[in-house]
Formats: sequence, C-alpha cells, structure tokens
Amino acid sequence: MKQKATEEYVQMDDSAWAPFPTAFSDGGITWRLLHVSPEAGTWTAAFECPAGSSFNDHIHTGPGEYFLYKGKMEVRGGVQAGGDTANAPGYGFEASGARHGKTYFPVESAFYMTFSGPLAFMTDDGGVIANVGWDAAQGAWLAHVDSQKQAA
Repeated sequence: MKQKATEEYVQMDDSAWAPFPTAFSDGGITWRLLHVSPEAGTWTAAFECPAGSSFNDHIHTGPGEYFLYKGKMEVRGGVQAGGDTANAPGYGFEASGARHGKTYFPVESAFYMTFSGPLAFMTDDGGVIANVGWDAAQGAWLAHVDSQKQAA
C-alpha cells in the first residue's frame, strides 16, 4: 500500500481496465485507478460507461470534481427530473454530502474524477453498503493488476 504520494505517470492503455463492482453499478462500467494520495485522502480514476450503464445510489462524503470527456451523464434523474445532465465536454463539482440516486449514462460515455474522501454506496432504504475511499480503491485496483498478471 502506498503511504505517501509521489510524482507518477500512468499510461492509460498499458493494461486492461477493471470491471467496476456490480454491487455499485450496472451495465458493464470499467475503471482505471490513476492516483491515490493517502495524506490528502484523495483518489483519482477514469471510468468508461457503456450506453445504458449506471452507478447505484451513493453519497459523496467529501467533494469531488469530474471532467466528462465523452458522452452524456444524467445525475439525480437528469435535468428532466430536476437533477443535472452533463454533456461532453463538461466539468462538474460535487459538494460534500451530495447524494445521487442512480447516475445514468444513456450513451457511451467516459469521465475522469478526483474524489476527496470516500463514496458511500447506499441501499434503497439508506443503509451503507460500502465506503470506497483511496485505500479501498487502491486495494481493488492492485487485486485487478495481480489477477491480470496471473492470467498472463
């Protein structure tokens, strides 16, 4: 486990992206961990989201910033339901405590996001399934990398 951030560069096409857990998403979303900063409690990842995919209900326990570089993302039901609809290319900020029901991608989409603190994935009745912070993200990514090495 990384204890302190260092300068680093990530070549995003040098290995397979990991499937994002189905307990937290639907539709085949994949992700690539780009950086963790334990001392800041932040983590940065890129996500590829097939048309019709979605993230399950979650709360941003800390703020986050994203850059949608491909496609369309409907947050809190999209504009038609009083939420937000992001169209690429676009930038968004998520405040601490922002709660999202299903975040939906009606078309093939991709975005980059930095999370300050964990995401709390929720059940329909408001219970927490998991808090995914930098350490959980790093552990999941390293397990994926190890499985790719073993399969080779």
